[in-house]
Amino acid sequence: MKRLDLIFSERELDAILKALENAEVPGYTVMKHATGRGPETIVSEDMEFSGLGANAHVIVFCDDEIISKIRENIKSILSYYGGVAYVSEAIQL
Repeated sequence: MKRLDLIFSERELDAILKALENAEVPGYTVMKHATGRGPETIVSEDMEFSGLGANAHVIVFCDDEIISKIRENIKSILSYYGGVAYVSEAIQL
């Protein structure tokens, strides 16, 4: 099983969730208003309050086949609007 972590501008949440649904993911977790520091910037609390700097963090657990579908569906969104996606191994306890 794989774990996919997506971190991107909260403004793109609907587009990302639609892409995940089109890839037929079994489910996902959404955490809004994620803030932090990237390699080029830092998001302050003031930016989060205004909505200009807020990010969303989406976590998906799925099989390898679905990861390929997700990759194709979100590639253009992340390359145009920015964001990151990481895939790691996940073991269910």
